[in-house]
Amino acid sequence: MSTKNSSNARGADRKAAQAAAEEAVAQASLREIYREIMSRAPEHDIDPTLDRVRRVLELLGDPQRAYRVVHLTGTNGKTSTARMVESLVREHGLRTGLFTSPHLTSVTERIQVDGAPISAARFVEVWEDAAPYIGVVDRESQADGGPRLSFFEVLTVMAFAAFADAPVDVAVVEVGMGGEWDSTNVADGDVAVVTPVGMDHQRWLGDTIEKIAVTKSGIIKPGATVVLAAQRDVVAEVMRSRAAAVGAHLLREGFDLEVASRQVAVGGQVVDLRTPAGLYTGILLPLHGEHQAHNALLALAAVEALLSGGGALSAGVVEAAFGAVTSPGRLEVVRTSPTVLVDAAHNPHGAEALVATLDEAFDFTRLVGVVGIMGDKDAESLLAILEPVLAEVVLTRNSSDRSADPLALAEIANEIFGEDRVHVVERLDAAIQIAADLAERDDAVGVGVGTGVLVTGSVVTVADARVLLGRP
Repeated sequence: MSTKNSSNARGADRKAAQAAAEEAVAQASLREIYREIMSRAPEHDIDPTLDRVRRVLELLGDPQRAYRVVHLTGTNGKTSTARMVESLVREHGLRTGLFTSPHLTSVTERIQVDGAPISAARFVEVWEDAAPYIGVVDRESQADGGPRLSFFEVLTVMAFAAFADAPVDVAVVEVGMGGEWDSTNVADGDVAVVTPVGMDHQRWLGDTIEKIAVTKSGIIKPGATVVLAAQRDVVAEVMRSRAAAVGAHLLREGFDLEVASRQVAVGGQVVDLRTPAGLYTGILLPLHGEHQAHNALLALAAVEALLSGGGALSAGVVEAAFGAVTSPGRLEVVRTSPTVLVDAAHNPHGAEALVATLDEAFDFTRLVGVVGIMGDKDAESLLAILEPVLAEVVLTRNSSDRSADPLALAEIANEIFGEDRVHVVERLDAAIQIAADLAERDDAVGVGVGTGVLVTGSVVTVADARVLLGRP
């Protein structure tokens, strides 16, 4: 090796070592900050007000007003639809911000710029910039007898600040829960997207579908465009009334929008989507399930409204954007032999979409479920929907302190599956291994053909499984 080449190699090694050291420092700081944020009220401990977030953002110069916003609510499909919206906007050459929840592996996943999570170092910088103002509002709130900003409120502030600093042209923002009093609702969305609304989070959103719909309709702002998925009549009427009251333009699936056709394809599906601007044909969507085709329809209509005043988008842009879409944790294959799928279905509506997609896109002869559910969810309905597609079920718990006791789940599952098909395993890693063994028990060929494991029941269960199975 020449002296020059040797010197260049040493220089590259030094840079790599320095970068590794800086990343280690950033990761350590990230862990410390995450512990601080986690010490606050958790996402499910709701104090329904926008005042604290609005006050912090006011002190920061109202960064949420520095870019256009697409705001998404609904019961299922929000994250996948948000990812599709972001991909379509970015494919137009615009800088994008994406705020979704919850995360699967790292909290940095929740705040993305140009399609990638912000780095650990950038997360630390955003926190350090916002922390003094968060502290001011914490003290103001506590002086009035109120709480500090919650975990989700802090992340919302950080996301809006990070997007303004980037700066982004468009922020795609998913609500944490509900809509009207969700902390993300301090932003005024140019476009509001409402995915299918069902019964979920009744403790906080209301005990009827109408009450839940009213809360979610709160993201519809004066003069905005509303893109509404196919809904129950009562939900559609709530959304129509809200749009009329604030002068928003309403686009409804089944009236103004439709999935004209879809065919199952290798790795996903090919769809034809109709909007008021025209018919888009032969679009490859690399995601499984009819529900994803409807999510794509909503995303397409939202971006038409945002970027072209309702006019058609370039076919090439649409094909490229949808072709690049991913949705981690949503019917994702994370291992083969046997096939291990993870899906974040955590309520009956999500479970129904999961079962329909399994029947359509996979050819399992024997599928064993690994199910970990949060204690406040409708476990009986979820398990009943899963029962026809599962040969056996392994009940377990995830890393959340809200995870339901597997023994309590077994009492429910025994009535649905029969005791001989129900197993209880406390640890998720052991549960997955036992499920794999059960799936292959009757596999005479011995190569995992037609056998599989499905890990589902909660986003946290899926996140834990992805880590255990080495998914980034």
